[in-house]
Amino acid sequence: MRVIGAGFGRTGTLSLKTALERLGLTPCYHMAEVLTHPADIYKWLDIAEGRSADFGAVLGGYEATVDWPACAYWRELAAYYPGAKVLLTVRDPAQWYESMAATILKRMDPPHTPLGRLAAVVSRWRHSDLDAFDRMTGRAVVARSFGGGPPDRERLIEAFTEHVREVRAAIPADRLLVYEVSQGWDPLCRFLGTPVPDEPFPRLNDRENFGHLAEAFRRRAVWHRSGRLAG
Repeated sequence: MRVIGAGFGRTGTLSLKTALERLGLTPCYHMAEVLTHPADIYKWLDIAEGRSADFGAVLGGYEATVDWPACAYWRELAAYYPGAKVLLTVRDPAQWYESMAATILKRMDPPHTPLGRLAAVVSRWRHSDLDAFDRMTGRAVVARSFGGGPPDRERLIEAFTEHVREVRAAIPADRLLVYEVSQGWDPLCRFLGTPVPDEPFPRLNDRENFGHLAEAFRRRAVWHRSGRLAG
């Protein structure tokens, strides 16, 4: 592990994942890895519920990590991988909340349609990947990153601002880059000691990609169970 992404999701993490991989830090872990490798859900759930502290079991073989669920454990990961640099992605807090409200928070709402409510019941009954995923995100995102409770605008913006303050206070300046993806290659490459690529910085449509990936995952995950909890 060479880079630990401490920034919350919706701070350009999908673009950053692509950028880091183009700089040779490949593969880079992101929530997309959880959605496409659902056995990882159970490893994160074991960590979130206190049955495991083996981050290597889920992140072994990765050169970098960004986004949730790993960013919720930035402090533990900084100790687990003492040679890794820490990359804190930030953006305007109000804009961050609007992006959250349009994507992740919308997915966390209880289902409103009869079919959606039926799928939720089936998922819980089958102890499916979707049920495990909802439990994992409830602990690693809602509880750990936001302190639990209803995700209202004021409280989430406060949590975002406090998170940035805590990371900046805890990580030595020579190990930390506070970064906005709009800054492009230069500060990132200086921090990592890599040449600047002769290509534009990747600008992925996180919102659109998130929607497609999340929908595909939820359709599959209602019926499947890809792992089990540790003993």
